[in-house]
Amino acid sequence: MSLFAKKKSKKRPRQPDAGDDVKPAALAAPASATGIREAAIVGDTSGVDTDTTFDSLGLCDWLQRACGAMGFRRPTPVQQHCIPAVLDGKDVLGCAETGSGKTAAFALPILHTLSKDPYGIYAVVLTPTRELAVQIAEQFEALGAPMGLRHAVVIGGMNMMAQGVELAKRPHVIIATPGRLRDHLQGASPPDLSKLKYLVLDEADRLLSMGFQSEIRVVMAAVPSARQTLLFSATMTDNLAQLESLAMTDPVKYDLTKKATVPATLTQQYLFMPAQRCCSEEAEGEEPDNGAKSIMIFVGSCKRCQEVCETLLQLRLDCVCLHSMMSQKRRLAALGKFKSSQSRILVSTDVSSRGLDIPEVDLVVNFDMPRVATDYVHRVGRTARAGRRGRALSLVTQYDVELVHNIEEYTSTKLDLCEEVIEKDVLKLLNPINKATRVARMRLMELGFDEKEQQRKSRSTRKRQADAEDS
Repeated sequence: MSLFAKKKSKKRPRQPDAGDDVKPAALAAPASATGIREAAIVGDTSGVDTDTTFDSLGLCDWLQRACGAMGFRRPTPVQQHCIPAVLDGKDVLGCAETGSGKTAAFALPILHTLSKDPYGIYAVVLTPTRELAVQIAEQFEALGAPMGLRHAVVIGGMNMMAQGVELAKRPHVIIATPGRLRDHLQGASPPDLSKLKYLVLDEADRLLSMGFQSEIRVVMAAVPSARQTLLFSATMTDNLAQLESLAMTDPVKYDLTKKATVPATLTQQYLFMPAQRCCSEEAEGEEPDNGAKSIMIFVGSCKRCQEVCETLLQLRLDCVCLHSMMSQKRRLAALGKFKSSQSRILVSTDVSSRGLDIPEVDLVVNFDMPRVATDYVHRVGRTARAGRRGRALSLVTQYDVELVHNIEEYTSTKLDLCEEVIEKDVLKLLNPINKATRVARMRLMELGFDEKEQQRKSRSTRKRQADAEDS
């Protein structure tokens, strides 16, 4: 019986292996406490033609060659459904599991139509995080190289004057975070978006849940009404329905998340422990013999992220951290080290849980359980991407049981007990872990981390009050 079962649990069917012949299953979950729509573990492959090629989707020859050069052999289901609709001039709302190729689903048709009549500014792509904006820009650059694509990345933490110079050159595509693009639109020399053809909101539900409503309103006011609006996300939420009614006209909807929220090749496990022993269990799970070459650890706050990273460094474990209180150069450097395997462990807040494509992540650790089930789906979606196998391990304390219930209900799966970590081995690590944690906390005090965090919160509060007065 599951440790978290509220009632007597029924026998659960075996989860499919990568080589199994997976058939559609009607595993519908009722609406959970998160207010999200139904979900299930097995994807519905009905209506997907396995013989479809990029040529049959109507893409031009040079784009087909670019796809082949990047290793895209056949279009994924979300690409099969969305690319023809975009080429037909329709608004599109696409939801599919992480690692399903959503970026190419909007980048390819944009580049196809742009190549016929290239001008700037042709498309704007909004993302909730800076790292995701950089990744999308890299994909646009790679796919658009044959046509000489000009693009600009407009994100916070970088020189605003240099960004203004790039925008003045009228790039074909702008990839931006909402806050920095709003700053440029309200500046002395705002970019001209009057001829914009495409407005893309990637991870659209996150854009609204993170409080970007005022920034998005400014962007919406600057773009023409005669445009195509494309919304993409890995989870369908009430926020998307709200945005759909405000920004879209009779959109084509593709929602695979009604049938699948987590990949079938993902192994989901948990460790149950008292809250004060989380660090010990985590360090035990990261010993070199656990078989994981690349590990992502998700935590709930910037301070916890820095503290866990400093603790692991004290234990001589090679790791880097990523959170919003770091400068943009340090964030990109940390992500680059992790992607290039110079560091095998990345400790991060939810800033890296959305959209980042790091193919070789073997293990995702939820050091702090996410408060919302959809955040869990995005976190574990960093592994088991594009049909690969992956593993997610959640460290569950006595305060997290209800959160686990919500996650299991939303995904229609049960988290299995991890039996690899043995308590007596963990107890041996308590003393060195406690010592390393004390040193890490002293290090944070020396850096004045608490003061910096308080200043950041004060700035955020003033910003919210200013936005409320403006609206």
